[in-house]
Amino acid sequence: MKLLGKKALITGAARGIGRGCALELARAGADAAINDREKTPHAQSTVDEIQSLGRYSVLIAGDVFQRTVCERVVQEAIDALGCIDIFISNPAYQSRGEFLTYDPATFARVVDGTLTSGFHMSQLVARHMVERSGRGKIVFISSIHARIPYARSVAYNAGKSGLSHMAFTIAAELCQHRINVNVIEPGWIDTPGEHEAFGDDVMSRAGANLPWGRLGTPEDIGKAAVFLASDDADYITGTTLLVDGGTWLQHAHE
Repeated sequence: MKLLGKKALITGAARGIGRGCALELARAGADAAINDREKTPHAQSTVDEIQSLGRYSVLIAGDVFQRTVCERVVQEAIDALGCIDIFISNPAYQSRGEFLTYDPATFARVVDGTLTSGFHMSQLVARHMVERSGRGKIVFISSIHARIPYARSVAYNAGKSGLSHMAFTIAAELCQHRINVNVIEPGWIDTPGEHEAFGDDVMSRAGANLPWGRLGTPEDIGKAAVFLASDDADYITGTTLLVDGGTWLQHAHE
């Protein structure tokens, strides 16, 4: 129970990677405020499962692509939990398409959801942590897209690359407050969103072609988040933890 007594806020936590992070934090002892855009059955089931683990949890709905909503979400999390010790930034929006015909409005939407929302939420949470005399853990969920320029993902690639670099800047500025800021870059993770994007048949075959022989799971990312949020990672800040089953190395032997 490395996180016993800690209070966490996780955005984009209704399903997929966000849900995996929330559940693993709870298994490690943390109480958790769960954020997603709407109060859906998926979001409520995350709260219910955390409570079944004996931890306190609350659902805070709100679209964190908007600054005013971010302000409300952070304040409601503080009100519900008493404080925020751990923040997992996981909002994202992906829309694939060819660069030559990519819609500018969609590009802005993807970057807002992937990058700008991370700025808003982390700034508000960091201010709270500093006001509490410092210390805290901020973990950004980026992507292997930050380092591999996958075709048909121009906006998402740009947003995730910017997110990772932004996190390093934030880490540099928050060192004086002893607030650890780190990044997780997941590889191909078996999530509902990926099934919707690629189809069940593609997803069922995809893992065998990866270096580790399987797709990643939300739990894989959640366990990495627990490590970075724990005292075990006290001397780690401003770095990236690549959790991709060797996907980054896939073409190393060609």
